[in-house]
Amino acid sequence: MQKKIIISLLAACAPLLSAEAKRPNILFIFSDDHAEAAISAYGSHLAKSAPTPNLDRIAKEGAIFKNSFCANAICGPSRACILTGLHSHANGFLDNNHSRFDGTQTTFPQLIQKKGYQTAMIGKWHLVSNPTGFNYWEILPGQGSYYNPDFIQMDNSRKRYQGYCTDIITDLALKWLKDEREKDKPFVLMCQHKAPHRNWAPAPRHLNLFDDIQMPEPDTLFDRYEGNRSKTLKEHEMGIKDHMYWGHDMKFHGKESMFPEHFLSGIINRQYERMNDSQKKQWDAAYEPKNKKLINDIKSGKLKGKEITQWKYQRYIKDYLRCIKAVDENVGRLLKYLDDSGLAEDTIVIYSSDQGFYLGEHGWYDKRWMFEESLAMPFLIRWPGVIPAGVESKTLIQNIDYAPTFLELAGAKVPIKMHGRSLVPAFKDTSKSPPRWRESIYYSYYGERTHHVAKHDGIRTQQHKLIHFPTTGEWNLYDLKKDPNEMQSVHQESDYASILQSLKKLYTKEKKKFGVNNATVPRPKLDQQWWKNRHREKVNLANKGDYDLLFIGDSITHGWENKGKAVFEKFYSHRKTLNLGFSGDRTEHVLWRLLNGELSEKLQPKLATIMIGTNNTGQVHQESDETASGIKAIVDLLQDRRPEMKILLLGVFPRSINPNDSQRIRNQEVNKKIKGLADSKNIHFLDISDKFLNKDGKLPKSIMPDALHPNSKGYEIWANSIEDKICEIGGWSKVKD
Repeated sequence: MQKKIIISLLAACAPLLSAEAKRPNILFIFSDDHAEAAISAYGSHLAKSAPTPNLDRIAKEGAIFKNSFCANAICGPSRACILTGLHSHANGFLDNNHSRFDGTQTTFPQLIQKKGYQTAMIGKWHLVSNPTGFNYWEILPGQGSYYNPDFIQMDNSRKRYQGYCTDIITDLALKWLKDEREKDKPFVLMCQHKAPHRNWAPAPRHLNLFDDIQMPEPDTLFDRYEGNRSKTLKEHEMGIKDHMYWGHDMKFHGKESMFPEHFLSGIINRQYERMNDSQKKQWDAAYEPKNKKLINDIKSGKLKGKEITQWKYQRYIKDYLRCIKAVDENVGRLLKYLDDSGLAEDTIVIYSSDQGFYLGEHGWYDKRWMFEESLAMPFLIRWPGVIPAGVESKTLIQNIDYAPTFLELAGAKVPIKMHGRSLVPAFKDTSKSPPRWRESIYYSYYGERTHHVAKHDGIRTQQHKLIHFPTTGEWNLYDLKKDPNEMQSVHQESDYASILQSLKKLYTKEKKKFGVNNATVPRPKLDQQWWKNRHREKVNLANKGDYDLLFIGDSITHGWENKGKAVFEKFYSHRKTLNLGFSGDRTEHVLWRLLNGELSEKLQPKLATIMIGTNNTGQVHQESDETASGIKAIVDLLQDRRPEMKILLLGVFPRSINPNDSQRIRNQEVNKKIKGLADSKNIHFLDISDKFLNKDGKLPKSIMPDALHPNSKGYEIWANSIEDKICEIGGWSKVKD
C-alpha cells in the first residue's frame, strides 16, 4: 500500500519535475517604432491594406495585449526600462541626447544568465555602452543602417554585412540558434530590429509594394491642436506638413529642397550613400519616376497646399509599411525555424517594440508624446500549453514589467527594487487582470532638443488619461472611451471635476511610489554649447585644486562674474574662490556637474556655499518638496565626497516684487524644508531673504531690477549678509569696509 502511494505521488509530481527540468526558452523579437496600427491583428484602419500574417500568427496562437504601454516613448530609454524593470529616473537613461546606460546595474539578462540560461543579444542595442549579461552579442552602432550595415563585435571591432538590415539580423539570430548555442541549456535570445525606424528605407524586394494602393488617412491628419489641449502641442517639430526633409525622409536626391515651403533642406538620404550599384539601380527605378512626377505636378500647380501634405503622407506611410513587411517576413522565418527544429513547444515567443509611432495621427510622425499612438506598444505572446490560442487581454501592462516577467519565467528571483511586476499571472489567467493589479500606468518624457516636444508626464487608467506639462503648468484630461482620438481635453469641464481631482491624487501617489523626482536625477545641458564650454573651463580650474571656497548655484551665483564682479573681487578674490554658478541651472544640473569633474579629487576646499532652487520652482514649477529633495541631494553628495568640508547652505533668494506671489511663496516653503539639513557642525543654514526686501515685503527694483537677479547693490547685500558666517566657518578674517 505504501509503495502504491509513493508511486502515485511520484506520478503526480512528474509533470512538475519535468517542467522544472525543462525551463522554457524565450525568443524576444523586438522592433523600433512599430505602431500597433501597423500590425493587422490590432485591427486598425491599415489592417486590410497592409496585413502582417506572421505577427498575427503569434496573436492567433497565443495572446494579444491591447493595453500595453511604454514608460518613456523614445528608443534608448524604453530599452533601459525593459532591461532594468525600472522607470527612467531610476535607471539613469532619460533620453537619447545625454544618457549612457550603466551596465553595472542589475538587469534581467545578468540574473537569468546566473540561473544557467544562455543569453544572446543581436541587432539594435542603442544604449551607448556595450551589452552586459550576455553570453553572445552582436549589435548595430547607434541607430545602425538599413543597407549594408556595420555590426559591433564582442571584441569591439566592426564587421560590415552586405544586404538589408532586417534580413541580416534574422540571419545572425538563426545562425546563433542553429550553430552557436549550447543545445542542452535553455536560452533567452533578444532579436532586435532597426526597422521601422526613420528614415524608413525599404528592402529592395519591397520598393514597389503598395504602389497600386492609396493608403487610408487617419482621421486626425490635419489636427489643429485645439480642444483646450496644451499650447505646447503647436510647438512641435515632427509634422508631416512642415517637418519632413527633402532627402532624408522623402527620398529625393540631394539635401537642398526644390520647394522649401513644403520640404526641409539639410539632411540627405544617407542610406542611399551606403548602397552598392545594384541596390542604387533598384532604388532609383522605384523612386525617380514618382519623384519627377511630383516635381512636375507642383511646378504646374496640379498639386498644392493640402494635396502636397497628402502626397507626403502617402510616401511616408508606404515606406514605413514596406519596412514592416520585411519585419513580418523575418518573424515568419524565426517561427518556421522553431517549428522545423522541434523547439516551438518549449519556446515562449514575444513580439514587441520600444514604443509606438505616429502614422499621421495628429499630423505627426515620430513618438514622445503621451498620446495613445506612441504610448501604446505592441505585445504579442505565444506560450504553448499555458496561454490558450486567440486570447485578447485588456490588462494594463508596461515595459517595466518585462524584466520581472522574464525572471519569473526563468525561475530567478525578482529584485524588490524593480518597479514592474511579473506578467506571468496575467499569462496564466488571461480572462481578467491579476489580483491587486495596477489601476494606472505612469509615463514620463524628459524632453530633448529633437522635435521640440515639451517635457511632460502623466498616468493612464482603463478609461482616462491625465497629462501634466510642468513648463507651462498645464493639465490635460482625456476620456478615452468618449474621445479615443484625444481631440478634447476635459480638464476644465465641471462634469469631470471629481475625476480630475481623483486622478491628480493618483498621479501624486504613483510618483511617490516610484520615487519620481527630477530634481534629484543628475542631468547635463549638453545641447547648449556655452554650458559645455563653461563646464569644461570649470573642470580645468577644479583640477588645479588651489581653491578654499566654492560658490555653487545658478544664474544668481553666475552673476558674481558680471554685476557682482567688483564685490566678488573685494570679498572673495583673496580667499581662493571658485565660482560654480551656471545660468539657468536647476538642482539636477548642479548634481551632474559635480559628478562630472567640477568636484575634482584635487579640489579640497574648506567651505562650499550653496544657493540653488529658484529655477526648479520657477522654470518647471516643481513642488517645494521636490526642490528641497534636490538641494538635499547636493548637500549629501558634497558630504559624501568631502566629509571634512564645511557647507553654508543659503535659503533660496526671494523673487517677484510682491510678497504674495506664488513663486515667492514656494521658495519660502523650500527654505523651511531645507533649514532642517543644518547640523551646526558641518552644515550651516542661513536665510538672508529679508536683507533684500523693503519693510512691506516687496522686492525693490533698486536691488533686483528684474525681481530675480541682484545688481551690484544686491551683491553687496549678499556678501555683507554672509560675511560673519563665512569667517566663522572658514576661519578667515573679516573684510574691512
